[in-house]
Amino acid sequence: MPNLLLELRSEEIPARMQRKAAGDLKKLVTDALVEAGLSYEGAREYWTPRRLALDIHGLTARSADVREERKGPRTDANEKAIEGFLRGAGLSSVSEAQVVSDPKKGDFYVAVISKPGRATEEIVTDIMPGIIRDFPWPKSMRWGKASSKPGALRWVRPLQSIVCTFGPEHEETTVIPFEIDGITASNITYGHRFHAPEAITVRRFDDYAANLEKAKVILDAERRKDIILHDARDIAFANGLELVEDEGLLEEVSGLVEWPQVLIGSFEEDYLSIPSEIIRLTIKTNQKCFVTRASGSETLSNRFILVSNIQASDGGKEIVHGNGKVVRARLSDALHFWKRDQGNLPDLETLTASAAKFGLDIKKPLDQRMAKLDALDVTFHAKLGTQGARVARIRGLAKELADITGADAALVDRAAVLAKADLRTEAVGEFPELQGLMGRKYAVLQGEDASVAAAIEDHYKPQGPSDRVPEDRVAITIALADKLDTLIGFWAIDEKPTGSKDPFALRRAALGVVRILLERRIRLPLLAATRDGDLLSFFHDRLKVYLRDQGARHDLIDAVLTPDADDLLMVARRVEALTAFISSEDGKNLLAGTKRATQLLAAEEKKGTVIADGVSPALLKLDAEKELFTAISSASKDASDAVAGEDFRSAMEALSKLRGPVDRFFEEVLVNDEDAAIRANRLALLRLIREATGTVADFSKISG
Repeated sequence: MPNLLLELRSEEIPARMQRKAAGDLKKLVTDALVEAGLSYEGAREYWTPRRLALDIHGLTARSADVREERKGPRTDANEKAIEGFLRGAGLSSVSEAQVVSDPKKGDFYVAVISKPGRATEEIVTDIMPGIIRDFPWPKSMRWGKASSKPGALRWVRPLQSIVCTFGPEHEETTVIPFEIDGITASNITYGHRFHAPEAITVRRFDDYAANLEKAKVILDAERRKDIILHDARDIAFANGLELVEDEGLLEEVSGLVEWPQVLIGSFEEDYLSIPSEIIRLTIKTNQKCFVTRASGSETLSNRFILVSNIQASDGGKEIVHGNGKVVRARLSDALHFWKRDQGNLPDLETLTASAAKFGLDIKKPLDQRMAKLDALDVTFHAKLGTQGARVARIRGLAKELADITGADAALVDRAAVLAKADLRTEAVGEFPELQGLMGRKYAVLQGEDASVAAAIEDHYKPQGPSDRVPEDRVAITIALADKLDTLIGFWAIDEKPTGSKDPFALRRAALGVVRILLERRIRLPLLAATRDGDLLSFFHDRLKVYLRDQGARHDLIDAVLTPDADDLLMVARRVEALTAFISSEDGKNLLAGTKRATQLLAAEEKKGTVIADGVSPALLKLDAEKELFTAISSASKDASDAVAGEDFRSAMEALSKLRGPVDRFFEEVLVNDEDAAIRANRLALLRLIREATGTVADFSKISG
């Protein structure tokens, strides 16, 4: 079976776009080939900073012939209908159509359309220009003389050459020479920009990848990542250090080099007085370098690891020297930010009103930054006011929540007014991702209580399903207040998530609330806290996602979750108890019996059959129905008492005692007795089964 090799070579593609672009190329090409009637055994995409490549193997050499019968109108139909049929079928006259007789519908025309298969080369020539021209880059550009013409080719960076070869694995291949905007596909590519700029002739993928490697280009991005990671670990170890690993940076750096060369540089130890997080971000953001630390230590060393795209003749000395100069300059700026943030602001006299509003100590640097945030009227959202107004709302909400979380009210208030203060620090201005973390460090420096400092950092958490949940009660309180204020506010201005769009990360905020309540076992009546049933429904959706991720069955969640359930911790506990119960033999059998009872009852209710208002013991004739009535009376009370005491396992245990009586009832009792009064009484008994089990869950929603 033939193979297809495709390469699109350009100037440097931004690292963040490479992986997705290669995946898009694979999908677009393979989808188009399949749609054209071809099949293939496998396909794999590759990418480097200067090329996207695609290897499709086991591709059929030709699409199959297609024969299609298209049914038309009756032979006595009006002229326009017949003309439309002929036009759609590509026929010039009715003589080219067949006439088929139907005993019921009469004679009608049928067009037999035969489409011969096409060679793969022809199909590729047909599909590729459109794929390239309409490629879904997030950003693209035009270039050269042709850029001024309408419809000029756009690409992420100037496209320089195209390789497209096709042929069997062990025979000669041919070039499929399609053309787009003056670039004609060939079998010529080029290696490393500096080490091997000469032309390379390729036939198929194996020699293409091998020749590129000889020309200092490692085509496989995962292999480049592996080389960088292991060489970085080795060079750190050789210097008595360990690499601080960073998957995101590793992915980015592998997209910046075609021939990775790992080197180690250094900076003055004086800069280690800067917090490690700032050092790491400064070096990562500005120079795309990794940091190191002493083995087993959390403290950074003054050595950093860089990845070059050039195998320098001097062993990389000049590259290390140049990177070191830039790193030192950036760290000098960072040290300046760090020191400035610990000093007084120059305009303290303008901050007294804001300081008084929030009870701030204007002598303390972090308090000054909060006063500045308020005094500047920094906008949080056009429809939700300023950051200062938001802090005031969070403060009020946190005061109410402290009673529920059991946090110290004074510490909660202090944490609330300082939580957003670091937004006005220079360190966070330079590195927004450090918000919260820098606030904690500055709070510790000015002597704040440890719980207050922790809350300043942790009130943003959890920021995703794998992020940790706050543990300190003060931090929990501020985290809930922050997220609830966000959700209540955006719900109030009707800025809710739609489809896949969630610009204000409201799903993440709601999931954060759910995780805090469940993982820290907090009882919070959300409807009272939010005063919005629609927002409560949104919490329910996030709760379902969370519980399903924890392994809960969706039908058991639905059986427990009612529209007005606003104590999510209790919902989770009910689901947990129901899961254990339904997994037991008693639970499975009771479920079957209960379903039978509710289905029979529902059918009779639908027919309008008379059902007694209550069960009359005098009308219970058989031992099985008497036993069931006694069992229900006892189990229902025990289950209700257990639910009232929030002991859901005991409630399930009480219901499990119904299993035997329910089974015996259906074995020995005919519900639809000829005597109307007895029938109505027995149906009322079935209703008691439904009501008893309904104290813990809606069994009708449970599958199985």
